[in-house]
Formats: sequence, structure tokens, C-alpha cells
Amino acid sequence: MSEEFEARGITVRDIAPAEFIRAYAEHLKNSDKFELPNWADMVKTAVFKELAPYGDDWYYIRAASIARKIYLRPGTGVGALQKWYGGSYRRGTRTEHFRKANSGLIRSVLQGLEEMKVIEKAGAKGRKMTRVGQQDLDRIAGGVERAKFEDDE
Repeated sequence: MSEEFEARGITVRDIAPAEFIRAYAEHLKNSDKFELPNWADMVKTAVFKELAPYGDDWYYIRAASIARKIYLRPGTGVGALQKWYGGSYRRGTRTEHFRKANSGLIRSVLQGLEEMKVIEKAGAKGRKMTRVGQQDLDRIAGGVERAKFEDDE
């Protein structure tokens, strides 16, 4: 019994987050519209971090992750994303405290995705996916599922 793969109806929700983020980050990297800022190799992602990220593609991975978050929860803004990417600020022997992530970095990614017409402002309540952006993300999710289906055979 050979099953035909049906790519229709596959959305971002149906794919494992790590697989989708990896595929969409690769799409962003190969796109001419999404540009890496010149400060990306020096910036820390949050106050509680000691160094900038080691990977060369970390900016694209963060952008893909943010796009996925906005796809799943329309109306998400910079403040909510800061909390999501925040973490513990370890202060040696003193008590740890929660710190938010870098808002400038998140805002930069959101502006880049807006230029690509993937997301748009949702009034005063954060950002939401555009129709084109949703189709784009679902198409990539379908490609990931198709590749996984072909590997199984």
C-alpha cells in the first residue's frame, strides 16, 4: 500500500518547531529581501547573556522563531516577545532575577519581516501575519513535511 503525500492542509502547527524554524531560517538566509544588520556579529541578545551568539545564522534563526510566534499568536508585540526570549540573570552568589531580552533586536527583526510583507501591524496591539506571509509559512511547512515523508520511504 503506497500512500500519496497530500501537501494541502499542512500548516505551521502540524510541524515540529525545530524543523520548521530551521527550514524558514534557511529560506530567510537565501532571500534577497531579508538583510542581516551590520551590528549582528557584536550584539548580545539579552542583558543576562555574557557574549553574542556563536552561530553565523543566529539572526535568521531568531527571525524564523519570531515569525512562528506571531503566526501562532496574532497580536503579539515586542513586549511579549521580550518576555518569551528572556531568562535568568545570574548574579554570582546573589539571587537570580528574570530579565527581558533585547527589544532593539526584536524590533529590528519585526521591521525586516514587515519589509518582506510577512507580518503587519495589528493596530495598537502588536503584529499579525499577512495573507502572503501565512501562505509563505504554510508552504514551507508543507515542504518540510513532504521532505520528511520522502525520507521515510
